[in-house]
Amino acid sequence: MAVRSTAAPPTPWSRSLAEPDIHQTAFVHSSCNLIGDVHLGANVIIAPGTSIRADEGTPFHIGENTNIQDGVVIHGLEQGRVVGDDGRKYSVWVGKNASITHMALIHGPAYVGDSCFIGFRSTVFNARVGAGCIVMMHALIQDVEIPPGKYVASGSVITTQQQADRLPDVQDQDQEFAHHVVGINQALRAGYRCAEDLKCIAPIRDELTQNYTSITVEELDRSSEVASKLGADTVEQVRYLLEQGYKIGTEHVGERRFRTGVWESCQPIETRSLGEAISALESCLTDHSGEYVRLFGINQGRKRVLETIIQRPDGVVGSSGFKAPAATSNGSYRSYSSNGNGAVASGSLSAETVNQINQLLASGYKIGTEHVDERRFRTGTWTSSESIEATSANQVVAALEKCMNSHQGEYVRLIGIDSKAKRRVLEAIIQRPDGPVVASSNGKAPVTSNYVGGSTATVTSSSLSTEVVDQLQQLLTSGFKISIEHVDKRRFRTGTWTSAGQIEARSKAEAIAAVEACISKYSGEYVRLIGIDSSAKRRVLETIIHRP
Repeated sequence: MAVRSTAAPPTPWSRSLAEPDIHQTAFVHSSCNLIGDVHLGANVIIAPGTSIRADEGTPFHIGENTNIQDGVVIHGLEQGRVVGDDGRKYSVWVGKNASITHMALIHGPAYVGDSCFIGFRSTVFNARVGAGCIVMMHALIQDVEIPPGKYVASGSVITTQQQADRLPDVQDQDQEFAHHVVGINQALRAGYRCAEDLKCIAPIRDELTQNYTSITVEELDRSSEVASKLGADTVEQVRYLLEQGYKIGTEHVGERRFRTGVWESCQPIETRSLGEAISALESCLTDHSGEYVRLFGINQGRKRVLETIIQRPDGVVGSSGFKAPAATSNGSYRSYSSNGNGAVASGSLSAETVNQINQLLASGYKIGTEHVDERRFRTGTWTSSESIEATSANQVVAALEKCMNSHQGEYVRLIGIDSKAKRRVLEAIIQRPDGPVVASSNGKAPVTSNYVGGSTATVTSSSLSTEVVDQLQQLLTSGFKISIEHVDKRRFRTGTWTSAGQIEARSKAEAIAAVEACISKYSGEYVRLIGIDSSAKRRVLETIIHRP
């Protein structure tokens, strides 16, 4: 695919006829207009329909691993310059690992620092945006300097320095999302380059012709000489982790222990070289053939990111793409890889509960418990149990089982706590007076439950688990509002949920019917149940009740 790039036109202020300087690993789509003295660093991706013109203001610099998405316009005034990180003057400087997203406008003189995210249709003009800033959609930044690490909300108009200085700091989940976007675009860059290379694309076409149901593509990027049996997305993930300064770890587990999620660490990978890291991963896969092996990154806060299974006992190497922690818009806990098969991981706790524990610990949340007897359950007067300070899933499971034994004959619920925001991110009942809550094998068995309230209420549901029915009852009893949110598989990674509206139910049966109708309507998507305390204007429950 020929790149459409031309020299700068001769003008009264410049007759240099400078041409773009494109690194050999960069990808520039043929529908992009690339004009003049533009430097593109290593692994840059320029998406279709962009216009980057260093014909009036010049030069431009776009740093390595940066992605310039569809419809972006980068231009500059003839007068006015910014000082780049190399100490030289530029009309436009865009740093490393930045994301300039769809239809954004960067008009020089302008500086966008390393690891910045500029949202859809946002404008940066005659301004400096410091490293690590997140600018959301439809924002205007003009005539100001945004300090590093600041968050600009959608629709903001920042035109005075006082406004810029008062901006809030970027949160961890915002940074994770921005890093995830960079990783996704690096995979796209490798894919586009593969599509241009007959040697790379021919084997894929051959496999499609033979109707294979699973395709494993070797290293897509022609710039790399790494010969690996790992999928291209795994290679890109390793590259991305190394470039972001993350440490790389691996774990393995046999089929039997996979059910309980008891993984064992492999030899740590200390290298900063892509080739050596790939070699170490292949050695790990070979040493543990016939087992599950997973890859993950470790950030400076010792939290895991991008946890992905890369080998299964049947020898199939995973190639499902990045699985970055997906932060929801409201900060609830995010999905991580766990045992993944729905098996019960303890004598009394369901696999769903163990999965929730893993998710909470992986997200850095604290875990607590509360209990209440049948009489007080009607009024929602829960009592806190002894706090759980454990940091491993096994220790937390043991503490929960101890709590349940201490409060037999009562309701016990699991609490996830975001200590930084000082709020709850999860409330899930794990024991009822008649015993622990144990999900059925498929999570959709007919349910018959007895509830307090002066009489026995029998509810038969074809799709809701006992735990979900309990939660609906609890929300109604406590006077909370109930709503439903849904999201498809692709958007689930970014936590972009869509509201399905509030459920106006006066009885448990009406609530169950409304929830089942939503699940039926969005059967191919994730569906979660939301409980809302309208007086305090906060959520008291967020729990996924249906998966694709």
